[in-house]
Amino acid sequence: MSVIVGVHGIGKYRYYRGAGNSVTGAAAAMRGKWDRYLHRGLGGGRPHAGERYIAEVAYYAHLLGERKDDSPRAVQAMDAGTQEVFAAWAAQLDAVGEGLTGALHRVTGWLLDRLDAGAADFAGFFCPEVAAYMAAGGETRAGCRSAVAEVIRRNRPKVVIAHSLGSVVTYETLWAHPDLEVELLVTLGSPLGMRDVIFERLVPAPVGGRGGRPPGVRRWVNIADKDDIAAIPPNLRGCFTGVDQEVLVDLDWIDFHTAEKYLGCEALIPHLTPYLDRQ
Repeated sequence: MSVIVGVHGIGKYRYYRGAGNSVTGAAAAMRGKWDRYLHRGLGGGRPHAGERYIAEVAYYAHLLGERKDDSPRAVQAMDAGTQEVFAAWAAQLDAVGEGLTGALHRVTGWLLDRLDAGAADFAGFFCPEVAAYMAAGGETRAGCRSAVAEVIRRNRPKVVIAHSLGSVVTYETLWAHPDLEVELLVTLGSPLGMRDVIFERLVPAPVGGRGGRPPGVRRWVNIADKDDIAAIPPNLRGCFTGVDQEVLVDLDWIDFHTAEKYLGCEALIPHLTPYLDRQ
């Protein structure tokens, strides 16, 4: 049994391309980075000397495709499904109250004018990949879940750390495969509770307005930056039963959603240390 499996978030297609269209190569490159990021918090101030914390990163970005335009202005050229996701996400920033066309125009300008470049760039990543994953028909969605399930089943980890969209894929994967048992699920910057974008469209669907901890998960910890515009709401207990602990952190006013910041944050240390000490 391995200790930790990671499930990545948005914007990771470049690892696949950089590895010559190799899923194995992309996953290995990401694992190396996750090990370094975790060492910043777990290494006690020592330089990283190749310490391994992550058994494997479950890689699925190649199934969602590569974004074609790095500019947030590309929102205006999105397909209808992606526009729908963008409008629903943007509405939760209390920036819009009109129809789809007006919302796209107004919120795109609002993001460009008022948010820092990192946040505006993030919007370009976030919506196309979420739209692709949540799309009706579900072949891509099922493929992503299968990829994550395969990695968890192969490694049998004690801990699964799921970042960003990866928390959605992991949540649905663990529900779809109740035989997969995990001692600790850690969700980082999770959009699981995002109304109209993700929450109501989860599989299985929430019952009575509430989702729940997957049956094979013994303990669930959620960590979110207070300003993370992907983690809306940052606290998941309001819409999910079985969240054992929530930690609201202040990572960086610009760099508020990256795996680097979340994996290196102090809030993660006490939850992982007991498992690493048992190795």
